[in-house]
Amino acid sequence: MSVEDASKLPSNSPVNETAATARTMIRAAQTGSLGTLLQPTGHPYASLLLVATEPDGSPVLLISKLALHTKNLLADPRATLLIDATGLDADPLSGGRITLIGEARPTTSATARRRYLARHPVSAGYADFPDFAFYKFDIASAHYIGGFGRIVDIPRADLLIDISGAEALVEAEPGIVEHMNEDHADAVELYATKLLGGASGAWRMSGLDPEGCDLVLGAHALRLPFASRVTSGEEVRKELVRLVGVARAKAA
Repeated sequence: MSVEDASKLPSNSPVNETAATARTMIRAAQTGSLGTLLQPTGHPYASLLLVATEPDGSPVLLISKLALHTKNLLADPRATLLIDATGLDADPLSGGRITLIGEARPTTSATARRRYLARHPVSAGYADFPDFAFYKFDIASAHYIGGFGRIVDIPRADLLIDISGAEALVEAEPGIVEHMNEDHADAVELYATKLLGGASGAWRMSGLDPEGCDLVLGAHALRLPFASRVTSGEEVRKELVRLVGVARAKAA
């Protein structure tokens, strides 16, 4: 599911469906607009950044301490992160977007690093520079707008997924992703093109979690949801085999 598709939410959708759409938007986002408090005046300051996610859905940023937004965060970690899913809509204000509200702080999480670099490989060229650090955006709540009259406040609990019991999957993720990209690139492309409506190309998997996996092609990203929660490498293998079967059936 693309960010744009995820934003097409019926006006009578229940809140839990809106939350699911919001989670997809966050997972499928390649960029976000970070809002920080300009020092020392306190004015709102917005900047465009690359975005990835932790297994639970928390956004991850890679930023330099030389950047103004980093200096702002070090003085006051309160921030917002706007995910724009309006795409190429003729009327952008009819599309979906979500503003995450929370705090951004440095993180040494191994999953943050590997998932960010898997999502944005070009960043590997400067990720280890001494002035760069990974930051986790700790979501407190969010404000979702799906078009005129479709406005919902979403609590933290509905934006992040529970990864307890899925430790085996998180540990196995790098190997599964590498295996899919190196040995089953055709299946990854089928997921993107036949199940999610993506354009043909060298799609690759950048990450997976209990609810689904993320596919990327250049600046484009798609979110492939699983039929049910998975918590181990074996469970995700079975689901990926099932999904490629569905994709091949559609291609026939």
